[in-house]
Amino acid sequence: MSDVLAREVTVLAEPDWTARQERHEVRADRFVGPHRERAARGVPHPVWDFLFTYYSLRPRQVRRWHPGFGTHLDGPSAASFLRRGGYVRSAAGVGVSIEYVRSRIDAIAFIGELLRATAARPARLNCFGLHEWAMVYRAPEVRHGRVPLRLGAADTDAVVESVPLRCTHFDAFRFFTDAAAPRNALPLSRADQVATEQPGCIHASMDLYKWAYKLGPLVDAALVLDCLEVAANAREVDMRASPYDLTDYGFDPIAVETPAGRAEYVRAQQDVADRAEPLRAALADACDLLLRAAHGG
Repeated sequence: MSDVLAREVTVLAEPDWTARQERHEVRADRFVGPHRERAARGVPHPVWDFLFTYYSLRPRQVRRWHPGFGTHLDGPSAASFLRRGGYVRSAAGVGVSIEYVRSRIDAIAFIGELLRATAARPARLNCFGLHEWAMVYRAPEVRHGRVPLRLGAADTDAVVESVPLRCTHFDAFRFFTDAAAPRNALPLSRADQVATEQPGCIHASMDLYKWAYKLGPLVDAALVLDCLEVAANAREVDMRASPYDLTDYGFDPIAVETPAGRAEYVRAQQDVADRAEPLRAALADACDLLLRAAHGG
């Protein structure tokens, strides 16, 4: 059985897995369809394009269903999966090989370690989404030139100077302007990522989508879409709290420059964190299972 532990193998009959595949494609198209339609017309979107540009999974890849390691597909149509990386045919059917799991073991171990470390910390909800403000602080030009700053440059800078920056996410911090970076409570680095990420962070919740798709065919594609839905929710909150005026795109601002706005942001941030928590646990559990399988346990 190509070095796969028999007790861990689930076999899906062709009608069952093709039905799952079709449901996945319909669900994925809720995200992919509007993006493709805008792209065909050459119309950018300052909020939703991020899910297809910053994150590297292309629309066709979002639509691609994977059953996850340990699930094998029966029937003649399963042969189409053999054109994808990592899939082999065994006595149980077509599925991802243990050799492919072992080839990804470093990535699996890092993702699992990061997710467990993040989940182990208490959520911090006092950053107020000011990372986007720090990305334009005293900048000679606005990063997203098509969208104006809601308060203008001077008043945006004044907000950054009036509220402490408490970002804990390196991939947000690395886009801070040179003037903003020293104002952050922590000097973040890639090397310290595992030691600093915490579950209240909007971007840590958003990045569950990245970690899910980086595991690729090793996890059920339904989990990837679950993470994408949370990422979309987090992105909306992130942009509503940003310094940009997005009312023309249908997004009412969360005015974090005010006490009421900061309280609203904390409530939204907590809601995103609550939705992300079980997905983080599911991904971490998947990493643990994959590592055990790779080591023959």
